[in-house]
Amino acid sequence: MEIITDLIKIFLPSITVMYGIFLVVKAFLNKEYEKKILELKMDNTKIVLPIRMQAYERICLFLERISLNNLIIRVNNPAFNSAQLQQALLAEIRNEYNHNLSQQVYMSDESWLQVRKAMEDIVGIINSAAEQTPNDSRGIELAKKIFENLLSRTQDPVYQALTYVKNEIRIVF
Repeated sequence: MEIITDLIKIFLPSITVMYGIFLVVKAFLNKEYEKKILELKMDNTKIVLPIRMQAYERICLFLERISLNNLIIRVNNPAFNSAQLQQALLAEIRNEYNHNLSQQVYMSDESWLQVRKAMEDIVGIINSAAEQTPNDSRGIELAKKIFENLLSRTQDPVYQALTYVKNEIRIVF
């Protein structure tokens, strides 16, 4: 019985010390792991942050380019009839959209929905004005009708989307 007591006297403190060492090593390894994760996130932020900022800049540029004021001035040709102008405007919007499609990866889903909604609203305004204008009329007649339709709205869809994107930029950065 005395041997069991002696063994307990030897093993109990050594087990306690080993358990203490285990806890210290485990805590140290957890701290090191968290430190590595934090360093990885910091490095990732250094790389991704400029890319995200550039994506937001490109989306703002996209929205400005599809705003009806800028779009009509850029695309309008005095030789166009209303059907040709409509097709040119829609093609320009589609090209701009396709060029900036990949930027959605760096944006929130809600921001991208706002951008898409603005684009769809602009397309809707153009198509609605085209329905109200005879196909053989001059392109300037379609442009006037587009601006009338835009003015009849309470707010410019591009302005709404730009405001949303800019606010998100302010929050994220």
